[in-house]
Amino acid sequence: MAHQDSDPQMTAWLDQHAQLVADQIRVHGVHISYVFGDPQLEQTSIAYTVGLFGIGHPELLAVGLDPDTAMSLLNDVAKRVRGGRQLVVGELLTFDAWGHRVVVEESPNPGEIVFTANSHYQRPPQASVAVLQLTYDDLGGRFPWDEAYAVDPWIQPRPGTFTA
Repeated sequence: MAHQDSDPQMTAWLDQHAQLVADQIRVHGVHISYVFGDPQLEQTSIAYTVGLFGIGHPELLAVGLDPDTAMSLLNDVAKRVRGGRQLVVGELLTFDAWGHRVVVEESPNPGEIVFTANSHYQRPPQASVAVLQLTYDDLGGRFPWDEAYAVDPWIQPRPGTFTA
């Protein structure tokens, strides 16, 4: 897919990245995009899948996790989806290898977050692929909407309150 960019090096990089995304989806079922946050600026890290929209399911989003944890979480849940699960907003997920629980929430502004997914599916931000945010509990089992939630709000912001 050729890009409308005047910089040949940028065009080549974008084409290579698009091919990498497509190859990973073909081989693994999903590609995971990870955007590093900046704790000094209180900007959270963002990770999301690309590939589930192509099988009729919203993409998955996790925020505030290190790369390994984010990829493990997203791969686990994506595997469930590829196995036939349709996640429902409000659903509670548990994990054998991770001590946290996750609540599935709708992301109201996916066009401002999942740029690689929208690029892959050739969708403009206003017609973005749908996204479900996987909101995890703290070590005490509390979620962001619970009193005494022990994670800084900027680390796991509420759906719709952040952009990439």
